[in-house]
Amino acid sequence: MGQITSAIQLIPIEHYMILCLTLFSIGVMGVLFRRNAIVILMCIELMLNSVNLLLAAFSAYHADAGGQIFVFFIMVVAAAEVAVGLSILVMMKRNNNSVDINLLSRLKG
Repeated sequence: MGQITSAIQLIPIEHYMILCLTLFSIGVMGVLFRRNAIVILMCIELMLNSVNLLLAAFSAYHADAGGQIFVFFIMVVAAAEVAVGLSILVMMKRNNNSVDINLLSRLKG
């Protein structure tokens, strides 16, 4: 276990933080500026995965498995989110013949 901890700590935690901040920022920009529902869902997943990566890096850096277990539960919730999101996309495609997010208000009736 000592070799794994020392190998992970070779990369400073700041590098993990910069990488995760970059990935999260790309995800936020995709959610804010894109109109395609599939791309928006992918950007939300990118944001979730960047947080998971940072949580796993902190957990490994401090040699505590609690963060990695928490990442597992977050991934389970993300899988459920994908299932719900894809079902909404199928309904949008079926009713509007498009996955444009601006047409989502037509699903009300």
